[in-house]
Order: sequence, then structure tokens, then C-alpha cells
Amino acid sequence: MASLDTAEPQATFRDDAGTLAVALSGSWSADRGPRIEELVGEITERLNETPGARIDLSEVTRLDTLGAYVLNRLKARQERDGAAVELVSSRPEHGILLSEVQVHDDDPPKPHRHFRIVDVLVDIGEGVVRFGRDMVGGAMFLGEVVVGSASVVLGPRKFRGPSLVNQIELIAFNGAPIIMLISFLVGCIVAQQGIFQLQQFGASAFVVNLTGILILRELAVLLTSIMIAGRSGSAFTAEIGSMKMREEIDALRVMGLDPIEVLIVPRILALIISLPILTFISAMAGLVGAGLVAWLYGGIGVDTFLARLQSVITWKHFAVGLIKAPFMAFVIGLIASIEGLAVKGSAESLGRQVTASVVKAIFMVIVVDGLFAMFFASIEF
Repeated sequence: MASLDTAEPQATFRDDAGTLAVALSGSWSADRGPRIEELVGEITERLNETPGARIDLSEVTRLDTLGAYVLNRLKARQERDGAAVELVSSRPEHGILLSEVQVHDDDPPKPHRHFRIVDVLVDIGEGVVRFGRDMVGGAMFLGEVVVGSASVVLGPRKFRGPSLVNQIELIAFNGAPIIMLISFLVGCIVAQQGIFQLQQFGASAFVVNLTGILILRELAVLLTSIMIAGRSGSAFTAEIGSMKMREEIDALRVMGLDPIEVLIVPRILALIISLPILTFISAMAGLVGAGLVAWLYGGIGVDTFLARLQSVITWKHFAVGLIKAPFMAFVIGLIASIEGLAVKGSAESLGRQVTASVVKAIFMVIVVDGLFAMFFASIEF
């Protein structure tokens, strides 16, 4: 004789004052799936002839997630068609399981379709809200960094000297070759295009003015900052994010250490030191590339190029790029750290935050460069 828990699911039907009364019994579990679907189909057919039904689960000996899901699905479908279906049971565990499955079984409402222009406006609004939240979060994190930096200054023993040296090596020493190469090639391209355009007016010699001022004031610091945002900024986000995923940051707090002082301050300080150095190297490489193209393509000798460069360039042009560099470094480090600490417990989250870090850092670098350009123009510097 089969045990009660393995009994076949059954359904008994009777008419209760015009309402279909269904008494269920047996095991409504996954191993009885075909029989359950058969009974549900029979209940559905009978419901087509009545305005509602009362389904009693009191005699069900075993009810698992599948059985609860099927019954909830039956109830939801009939209610969408206008029929009233009530699931009742004298056993509390049935009610708990049905309520839990009901929470996850609810279909999300379909989004209301708008005109395309409305969708665009909605996306813009959501973007503005996200931007505002990022600005508020950035301001709060900036305050934490300032407090952490002040704590390091007031307590020099907290300063992580080896970490700072290691980060400077990774950023400046290891990043110098690729930045020199990119700057050299960009200097060559700008000089070549400048000579080609200025030749039409018989003013090829002015390519020295063009490349000298453009590279020293804008291109060197901008190229370096973008390269550092993509190279070191993404690395910072990935490192901090990986530590967040492995709960190493929580472990630091448990040990009484401030993650801002241990992880963030040395990295931002290393960026502030390294970026001006790399900007200087980038400017020199760009000028070398421009001078080489001016000699080979424009017939401007090296002595002539250097002499004209010396007469055109003043210390102000050289200082502008170096003044911008620390501010851009601070912005890159701040964004990289914020995105790293925002990583959740999945690889997908890590990849998403690294991408966001690079995009936001490059965007803010260009914004900061534009603000400085307007500021220096207003003070005629």
C-alpha cells in the first residue's frame, strides 16, 4: 500500500451554491507533474462553466514549490479572465508556501508604451538624476578623502610609504614608454597636418608656433590624462573592486584600519606626483615628433625649429600644462576609487564599474581641461 506522501494527486468536485468547490488530496509535488497538469486542465474546464471556485488543500499530504506554483498560476490566469478563485487550507505550511511562491510568480507589469520623444525625455531625466546622485556621492567621498589625508598628515606613522613608491613605479615608470610613443606620433601628425595647411599661405614656418603652443598647453596634459585614466584608473578600480568582492576591505575595518588611509590616499597621491612628470615627458616627446616632421616634410632645420620655438614659447605655456596635471590626477584617482568601492559581489559588477570608471574619468578630464582653458583665457595667462 502506497504511503500518504506518495499518493496520487486527486481532485473532487461538487457544486456549492453555484460556486465550484474543489477538494484536493494526495501528493502535489514535482514527481507527480504530469498528473498535476492533467488535474489543473480539468479544473480549468470546469471553471469555464462557473463564475468562481474554492479550492481546498487541507487533504493535500505533500505540497512543494512546483505544486504551489501550478496552483498560483491557475488562480492568476482565471482571475485575469474574470473568475474568482480562492485557495484555502487548514494547514499553515500550505499558506506560507503559496504566499512565498505568489511573490515570485507575479508577472511584472508591462511598461506603458510612449511616443519616441517621450522615451528620449525619460532617458534624459534618468541620466540627470544619476548624474546628480554621482555628484552628491563624489562630494561625500571627497570629504572622506580629505579627512583621511588630514589624518595621515597629523599622524605620519599612518603614511604608507612603500605603497606610494610602488604606485609611482606602476604609474610613472611603467607608463612612460607608451605615453612617449603616443605623444611622439600625435606630435608628428599635428605637425604634418599643420605644414600641409599652412603651405597654402606660404607660412610653413608657423607650424612651430602651432605645435609648440598646442602641445605644451593642451595636447601633452590631455593625452597623458586620458592614457592614465584608461591604464591606471581602470587598474585602481579593478584592484579595489576585487578587494571589495573578497571582503578584504571589510577585513581592514575589522582590524581597525581605515581603507581610505591604506588604499585610497597612497594611490591618489601617487597619481598627483606622477601625472606632472608624465606630462613633461609627453610634451618633450610631442615636440620631438613635431620637429622631426618639420625637418623631413617641411624643410625646417632642427636649428631653425629650436630657435623659433625658443622665441615663441614662454614659461607660461610650459606652466599651463603642469598646473592642470595635478587636478586631473586628483579627479582620475577620485573617480577610480569611488567606482572600485561601488563593486558588488559579482564579476559582472566589476566589469561594469571598471568601464564606468574609465568613461567618467575621461569625461571629467576633458571638462576640467575646458574649465582651465576658460580660466587661463580670462586672466590672459
